[in-house]
Amino acid sequence: MPRLSPTGAAHPEPGRRAGCRATRHNRRVPTRPTPAAATRTRRAIAAILLPLILAAAVGMALTWPHGEASTARTVEAVAIDYPSATVTGTTQEQCEGTVEDRRTDGTIPTTVDCLRVQATVTSGEQRGQEVEVWATAGTTAADVPAGTRILVEHYPATDSDSEVWAWHDYDRTLPLVSIALLFVLAIVLVARTRGLLALVGLVLAFVVIGAYVLPALLRGENAVVVALSASTVIMAVVLYLAHGLSLRTSAALLGTLAGLAATTALGVVAAQWARLSGVSSEDSYRLSQLLGESGATSLRGLFLSGLVLAGLGVLNDVTITQASAVWELRAASPGATRRELFRGGMRIGRDHIASTVYTIAFAYTGAALPVLMLLEIYQLPLGPTLTSGEFAEEIVRTMVSSIGLVLAIPLTTGIAALVVTRSGAAPARHAQPDGHAHAHVHTLGDPDRTP
Repeated sequence: MPRLSPTGAAHPEPGRRAGCRATRHNRRVPTRPTPAAATRTRRAIAAILLPLILAAAVGMALTWPHGEASTARTVEAVAIDYPSATVTGTTQEQCEGTVEDRRTDGTIPTTVDCLRVQATVTSGEQRGQEVEVWATAGTTAADVPAGTRILVEHYPATDSDSEVWAWHDYDRTLPLVSIALLFVLAIVLVARTRGLLALVGLVLAFVVIGAYVLPALLRGENAVVVALSASTVIMAVVLYLAHGLSLRTSAALLGTLAGLAATTALGVVAAQWARLSGVSSEDSYRLSQLLGESGATSLRGLFLSGLVLAGLGVLNDVTITQASAVWELRAASPGATRRELFRGGMRIGRDHIASTVYTIAFAYTGAALPVLMLLEIYQLPLGPTLTSGEFAEEIVRTMVSSIGLVLAIPLTTGIAALVVTRSGAAPARHAQPDGHAHAHVHTLGDPDRTP
């Protein structure tokens, strides 16, 4: 009851003063959505998602690679084995200089230090055989002490040539397998079943890329259709597998597909506008030569597909986070309107945008550090360097992926706010001493705004 002053004016009670927005009584309490409303929402989501997933499956079927890929040059298989070996000793010798030993001034030294490595083969038909190989340039005796595991190349003897052994690389099987097991263990221990299902989805995603995307691009199929079809199927599988079949996951999937469509459209326009051919490095040039007449088309498609696939992981991260944020806001404030849920979700999304854009930019920067070091050494002009093909591709890939990511956040937030209010959470109910219950409706205020 309000307190009356001596003059008869009513004063608000201490808990009723203006500016107190934590809990308000006597407001309209939203009703719990009926099962029929929830069912209609699920049907509406299914009516949107199922045709999209079906269209992606049809796209994969129409562009599925058949037969052998035709190349301009024949790549003949060479009889070669890669057995492992254990180093037993090394010998430092003088060898004739080659192009691998070229100095910074362009000259090739007459003689250079070379390292002859003695090793015992530990796998394959030649197990136990003692061999000698020349280590690659720059390798010292300290790099390959006795007991080091290496891989060697074995060229069997033919009618015209004798048997040849050569250095291939270090045997990194043990450290790589150990790190991979540690990765799996950390995910399963922290995320448990959901983490395990995410790993299964990751394996399935790489199966799609290896069995469909790469062969289809090699055969000159439409890169946009291949990228969108594969990405849609991958996202549908990994999202539902890791997060379960729910409206929250469906809202995140809708936002992801919207972001993928935006990224693909921007990528096509940017690639044509910037005249990106896909032939910007030694490896891509060699691949173009192998593909012949279809090389330019295939490499341009390879760039577009790489642009779409590169942003899948980050896009999935932000969309599922935004959908979960809206659901949690709804659970904390069942009386919030769609507008309030959207605004609350976007406050979270803006923070996510800032950190995720850094993630994309620094990931590409880290991968390009060797090239950046060359630029530092040669002191090339900044403008022509950044607009060259190799850098232009990375810049376009980073910018387009970031734009698609930024657009996906409000799209996902809006979709999630719409879905959760049509099917969503009931208001929290607290028991009273008399056995009755009343509803508390919490509003979503801006934490950065002064009351």
